[in-house]
Amino acid sequence: MALGERLVAANLVSRDDVAEALNRQRKSGGSLGDNLVRLGVIDRDRLEAFLEEGPPQIGGSADTGLDESFLQSLALKIMYANGLKRPSDVAEIIKLPVPMVRELFEAMRTRGFLEPLGADTSGRQLDLRYGISNTGREWVQDALRQSVYAGPAPVPLSAWLTQIDRQRITNDRVDQSAIAESLKQLVISPELIARLGPAVNAGRGMLLYGAPGDGKTSLATAVAKSFKQTVWIPYAIEVEREVIKIFDPAIHREVNVSENGNGPDEPRSAFIRARISSEDRRWVHCYRPIVVTGGELTMDMLDLRFDPIGHYYEAPLHTKVINGVFIVDDFGRQIARPEQVLNRWVLPLESRIDFLTLHTGKKFPVTFDGLVIFSTNLTPKTIMDAAMMRRIPYNFNITPPTPDEYIEIFRRECALAGLGFDVRPIHAVMKRLYEIEKLPMARFHPRFIVEHVIARCNFEGRDAVFDNDIALDAAEHLFTKQ
Repeated sequence: MALGERLVAANLVSRDDVAEALNRQRKSGGSLGDNLVRLGVIDRDRLEAFLEEGPPQIGGSADTGLDESFLQSLALKIMYANGLKRPSDVAEIIKLPVPMVRELFEAMRTRGFLEPLGADTSGRQLDLRYGISNTGREWVQDALRQSVYAGPAPVPLSAWLTQIDRQRITNDRVDQSAIAESLKQLVISPELIARLGPAVNAGRGMLLYGAPGDGKTSLATAVAKSFKQTVWIPYAIEVEREVIKIFDPAIHREVNVSENGNGPDEPRSAFIRARISSEDRRWVHCYRPIVVTGGELTMDMLDLRFDPIGHYYEAPLHTKVINGVFIVDDFGRQIARPEQVLNRWVLPLESRIDFLTLHTGKKFPVTFDGLVIFSTNLTPKTIMDAAMMRRIPYNFNITPPTPDEYIEIFRRECALAGLGFDVRPIHAVMKRLYEIEKLPMARFHPRFIVEHVIARCNFEGRDAVFDNDIALDAAEHLFTKQ
């Protein structure tokens, strides 16, 4: 469902409002949300609150989008793998409300899969205990042969695609103040900041190119952090009864309840919520994901990975970063050839649709939403042709610093290291490196030199000092004499 239709369904705007905003969008550009705000039919805070709303609540098994036998098999596998007997314990792993899990247990008892073991009164309330019967053991063994996955209940592919559309990165408007705030730690020109803004809001491909050490990776990471909206990530999705794991704690950073302004998430309150809430805990509330991959990127990292023993899938890297920012650093130096990587993304970058393939040969579409940033030290024309450049609509040449920028970088690095700032050693370094040794000026040089100065002073057991002699000694590590 498109954003306009969802807003109308929520009674936040009218169909006439959407039509007027679409007409304005055709004339002036911008997102539909921006145009609705500018027309005054909805304020920015209400729109952003709507865009960050989580998935629908669930009241029964039917609301999960999964059939009863799938859920029963999953619950049995969780009981079997973890030695659990209480519905409340299984609910904590399967991520469904306790009342719903109790209904599952009762249905399995009726089918002869479970045997009641009596009540457990040690908890906060009466909780029946169950054991797996002989019939249930036969059922769970058959289920484990099909897949050993015994984690949170997956969400259907259709529900995930709906949520992806709801939290598209282009809905997360980044204005001038936001982009300037995210880049304030870097010394870059106002002109570059002004050019980056439209590229970030477009949420499409971006190319950063230039000499090594001039801050392309730092710039890309800072740009990624300019997005402020949060997203909902499923632990796993279900496609054709196959489970694909999506949530990855190494990639997805969960929103802390206390950070979100709702008070600390104490264990007791979480326990009670699981018992009485209809909140769909199969989803994790996260900040927009950011991934930086470099030379280690291979083609198999961009496809579904099937576990032949466990019989479930791990989502490819770029799929885990949907609704976020994927930074391909040092592009052109991966194990995979540049044209292979780019050809893999020709269709997704243009149509915003990616196709993934199960080991059975079944293909299915996934919305390819997010900002992809390529960063390279190579000349762009040597690694991509004109057709691919057309699919990466924004490119930026990250140039070496000007002398004034270089000195400002030095000043900031000295302040961070607790060194007294003196421009005379910097001038001495600049003369030696760039006039005598003919090195190209680079943005990483100041930090490199300051770190070597600190290391030298620590080794000699004296207070850190920044003078000509020690600065020039540190600078000599930037070049060789042969």
